[in-house]
Amino acid sequence: MTQTPTAHTPAQGQARVQFTVPAAHPMVTVLGSGDALLRVIEKAFPGVDIHVRGNEISAVGDPAEVALVSRVFDEMMLVLRTGQPMTEDAVERSIAMLRATEDGEGPQETPAQVLTQNILSSRGRTIRPKTLNQKRYVDAIDRHTIVFGIGPAGTGKTYLAMAKAVQALQSKQVNRIILTRPAVEAGERLGFLPGTLYEKIDPYLRPLYDALHDMIDPDSIPRLMAAGTIEVAPLAYMRGRSQPIFTNVLTPDGWRPIGDLRVGDLVIGSNGEPTPVLGVYPQGERDIYRVTAQDGSWTLCCGEHLWTVRTAADKRRNKPWRVLETQDMIGNLRAAHARRYELPLLTAPVCFPEREVPMDPYALGLLLGDGCLTGSTTPSFATEDPELAEALETALPGVAVRHRGGPDYTLNRIKSPGDVVTLENPVTRVLRELDLLRTRSHTTFVPDDYLFNSAEVRLAVLQGLLDSGGGPVTQADRTCRIQYTTTSIVLRDDVISLVQSLGGVAYSRRRVAKGRKPGLAKGREVGYRYDAHVIDIRLPEGIEPFRLARKAEKYHAAGGGGRPMRFIDSIEPAGREETVCIQVAAEDSLYVTQDYLLTHNTLNDAFIILDEAQNTSPEQMKMFLTRLGFDSKIVITGDVTQVDLPDGTKSGLRQVREILEGVEDVHFSMLSSHDVVRHKLVGRIVDAYEKYDNKHGTQNGTHKGRGGKAGHKGK
Repeated sequence: MTQTPTAHTPAQGQARVQFTVPAAHPMVTVLGSGDALLRVIEKAFPGVDIHVRGNEISAVGDPAEVALVSRVFDEMMLVLRTGQPMTEDAVERSIAMLRATEDGEGPQETPAQVLTQNILSSRGRTIRPKTLNQKRYVDAIDRHTIVFGIGPAGTGKTYLAMAKAVQALQSKQVNRIILTRPAVEAGERLGFLPGTLYEKIDPYLRPLYDALHDMIDPDSIPRLMAAGTIEVAPLAYMRGRSQPIFTNVLTPDGWRPIGDLRVGDLVIGSNGEPTPVLGVYPQGERDIYRVTAQDGSWTLCCGEHLWTVRTAADKRRNKPWRVLETQDMIGNLRAAHARRYELPLLTAPVCFPEREVPMDPYALGLLLGDGCLTGSTTPSFATEDPELAEALETALPGVAVRHRGGPDYTLNRIKSPGDVVTLENPVTRVLRELDLLRTRSHTTFVPDDYLFNSAEVRLAVLQGLLDSGGGPVTQADRTCRIQYTTTSIVLRDDVISLVQSLGGVAYSRRRVAKGRKPGLAKGREVGYRYDAHVIDIRLPEGIEPFRLARKAEKYHAAGGGGRPMRFIDSIEPAGREETVCIQVAAEDSLYVTQDYLLTHNTLNDAFIILDEAQNTSPEQMKMFLTRLGFDSKIVITGDVTQVDLPDGTKSGLRQVREILEGVEDVHFSMLSSHDVVRHKLVGRIVDAYEKYDNKHGTQNGTHKGRGGKAGHKGK
């Protein structure tokens, strides 16, 4: 540093600039301790004489170089005004950015804009980009859904992505963070080591844990991980959100095994509407669990399968539904003896395609409930409510419902003038078409043409059943439930299916015939021959269960059916099975599986980071990218010069740029040795290897190694 009390006169062809440092900024903050910052500037501009006198700084030399020096001090002052100190490293990077502008590269961002962009403040430290490319990488994460950060070790690719993930979680832009790495060595070579699988793969995930501890209070991390808010797992575990291939999934045409589904097929989503299958991923054999709800509904899935759930505390605090893996809930299903996890229900009745039916659905429901369908006599109907007899006659054209006495009615064909032959009773003919003729109370059922028809048809069948054989059950200080009883196991299941398809819940219990006190019929005892199945039903608001006036009035007088709810009751091991997972296009990624349970395996409202992506195969990369859910963000980081894959295996990170370059909302951020923020020697080592590779024609990826985190901490 040169200090002189007199003004320095520039020689011919030289320029001189002078500026004053405001008194609010001590000169030590501008020049650095022991003038360290000034020495960095003097070293970068050897042809410029820089003079300091009090708070006055002047520079004399080549006009272009003097102008750059002036801009360097201007940018330093802008940074200092934010309260952020300048460091030697920051000064060097500022000079490099300004020289890039002079060389025609023309970055829009100024050094002050780069160095003052705070991402996250945690535990007394601030995380921010330190280079122009790092700032552009961070900005790309804000602007795009999928961002690839590609560059050598030490450029802060993963660390900055982690900071953005924590920032998104804290600002409630996402509900969870998922951090993953391909653990390419966590296979057979580790199989002989002691410890659990998690203990074996932990070293491969350790850099992610370390970065996480820098940004979040370490004491809160176990709690966040237990709640599923943060998940750290090998990439292989990201694939396993699957169900056995024979598990039923609901489609517009009825139930189909999930293993039979193909891309483009339609399944039913949580809103009852069809949604296409976007991906089908065979998963091989996996350990399977039976997930059972308190209403008796159940399905099978693997331990990593995802469930949308809500706790009572979530509901009380108006928090959104959370997403947990099956294995996260095992052993944690009760809260003070109450079931902890509520499952979502259909938000609207399932929308099956409308089918033509040979009989009015409400009339069919009445006959299934209280009709005589044996075929040995004229069809008949029993009811104590003349209103139902009138409704039945209205719904059956060509049929007269005649009262025989007491509760008994016959369904007679109305003869047309000139009939000379005996024609089949229209009701008998339709029952024969539906395979219901000669069924009895313990063998009757709802035909598929009604069971998988429009919501209006299904509701009409259910209303006929409930008007004839069901009714409201009231209790003090409680909403009204609906009860239906049948001796037919098949009809029991069909009634439950009708209720569930409309967005309700149904609980079934059995009353054993043996040992029951006989009933009375016309004053004489009649024993029970078949077990009775009692179904307790709750339907969502807006779904009217009764047409019969007296039952409807009682139902509404008691406040209606309340809100149907379904909770997870148990999760039990169920062996090993061949499995598959699907991805659907529904906005919430939910689809209807067995017993009308809603489940999914796509990651919504999540910030997902795939680190060390150069060690993924092309198949793994495709699988990972297609797991993207709605309102989620993916950042993929890697270094294509450090591939650890076995010989002959292609790197998915190398291939993906050729495939996705130019795809909207996908961005590739390239970082170089100039963005290395570790020891300066690391950048020089990276440059040396690149120079060697170029000179000897070495293929990228022969030099193996693992990148950890890069520090981005400031006071």
